[in-house]
Amino acid sequence: MPNHEHQEHHEHSEHEAKARSGNSQALLPIAVLAAGIIIAAAVIFGPRLTGNQTNNGGTQNQGQTQQGQVQQVNIKNVKTTGEPFIGSPNAPVTIAEWSDWQCPFCDQFEEQTLPAIIRDYVNTGKVKIVFKDLQFLGSDSQTAGVMGRAIWSIDPQSYFKWRTYVYGHQGQENSGWATEEKLLGMAGAVGINTAQLSSAIAKNQSAYQAEIDADKQEGSSMGIVSTPSFVIGTQLIVGAQPASVFTQAINSQLQNAGK
Repeated sequence: MPNHEHQEHHEHSEHEAKARSGNSQALLPIAVLAAGIIIAAAVIFGPRLTGNQTNNGGTQNQGQTQQGQVQQVNIKNVKTTGEPFIGSPNAPVTIAEWSDWQCPFCDQFEEQTLPAIIRDYVNTGKVKIVFKDLQFLGSDSQTAGVMGRAIWSIDPQSYFKWRTYVYGHQGQENSGWATEEKLLGMAGAVGINTAQLSSAIAKNQSAYQAEIDADKQEGSSMGIVSTPSFVIGTQLIVGAQPASVFTQAINSQLQNAGK
């Protein structure tokens, strides 16, 4: 999987390495000064977290930043009607997840953390997880996003099986692993009627794309510019966090709901 560290972090690492490679003691003060400038730049220009954010790695939309104070998030303000989800519709806690199909950190969350959340909270009727689109990594992401919307519209019971299958077969970014033909093959592998799916995409592609764009705009309005990102109650969690971070946030919301 490609490493989607922020570009500025790559540049900082290169500069720091150059500062450490001086060949004489005479250059030491310059190296120290350069390191100080680099650290200051990272503080000033790097992504900032507000009091209700948690970040532990994620793929960021290079066209946007998380600088400054984002709006206070609240799950009550997130559109969930008509969005793909798993869990009981009446679960006391709702999690909204923004993801990109090509994001390796999204794959990490889906494979390493999500199963525990499903086992402990979704299957017990305590949590509903709503899946939101933040597709910015290229054409393969858009193709998968449209197909995901189409599957939800024609066969919602198979949506999560397909989602799991796709992340389990995630390839290199924009390498052609997520063409419509290959994604249709993955749909067939989990029992989805591919002829019906192709027809739905042909007829409704513009509508599906509009839904994807609306999710992205909604997330952006709340300061969500990287994947995966989650809203639980009034907390914004950014990155492929360990299960313990989600457990703490979920249990807090369950307590508030008296469950």
